[in-house]
Amino acid sequence: MSERDFLSLDDVSGGELSALLDDADAARSDPASFAGRLDGRHVALIFEKPSTRTRVSFEVAVTSMGGSAVVLRGDELQLGRGETIEDTGRVLSRYVDAIVIRTFGQDRLERLADAADVPVVNALSDAEHPCQGIADLMTLRAVRGGLDGVSLAYLGDGNNVAHSLMLGATKVGMDVRVATPRDYRPDPEVVARAHANASASGGRVTVTDAVAEAAAGAHALYTDVWTSMGQEQESAPRRAALEPYRIDASVVALAADDVVVMHCLPAHRGEEIAADVMDGPHSIVWDQAENRLHAQKALLAWLLASGSA
Repeated sequence: MSERDFLSLDDVSGGELSALLDDADAARSDPASFAGRLDGRHVALIFEKPSTRTRVSFEVAVTSMGGSAVVLRGDELQLGRGETIEDTGRVLSRYVDAIVIRTFGQDRLERLADAADVPVVNALSDAEHPCQGIADLMTLRAVRGGLDGVSLAYLGDGNNVAHSLMLGATKVGMDVRVATPRDYRPDPEVVARAHANASASGGRVTVTDAVAEAAAGAHALYTDVWTSMGQEQESAPRRAALEPYRIDASVVALAADDVVVMHCLPAHRGEEIAADVMDGPHSIVWDQAENRLHAQKALLAWLLASGSA
């Protein structure tokens, strides 16, 4: 069994990421080839935040590969009564073969991984959403036929999804452009890591507050909700600041003629994305959502069943 964790897309090399994408493609095209990959394996799925796609895709991935998924809410665990995240990791390591967790701070995730003796997977933290990133790159690669030199413009809040896109896309030679208001820019440390990745892969990173600069000629336009979980009290000022970064027909017109439009969901139609764009001919949103399942299979197979990555 792999002793590695998957807390960030920076935890894998460009070659490993490409191999994971190959395996995700295989899981989609030939699901039967992944049956039995997790026979006898048990995976704890902990959700301290609400989830639809991540929870369902991981649970289906585990069970369809022959494993057993133990799904737990944070308030069902002794974590809610003061047990430390480290002790939780030590105990669960005696019962299961991997821990998948959706939580808050990245430090909490790292503390769990340090204490656990089994692989820990980041199913979303405040800092990153790396599993979403794998599915996004898988989806875009299927449309473009490859990723080297492909340009992706992310518009909106420089959040965890933006961070993972920057880190993953720059490992495979993409041109990533992030347009946000100055007060909502991505973490400078993440930007620096993305620049380092781009230098090694031949990719490129641009952070700007100009929508037109990011969207011009882009092969893909991407956005996410303006108010993430835990930020509800900030929703009004966020809407005011981020309104110019909505993806609508005027932004689509700035991009390449064959641009695709992406959203990690859930979407607030009419806020970060116009309904006619999300449901229009450029949208690949539903392929992204489906590919979460195939990406999850590839990741778990790599960590637990010596997959091809």
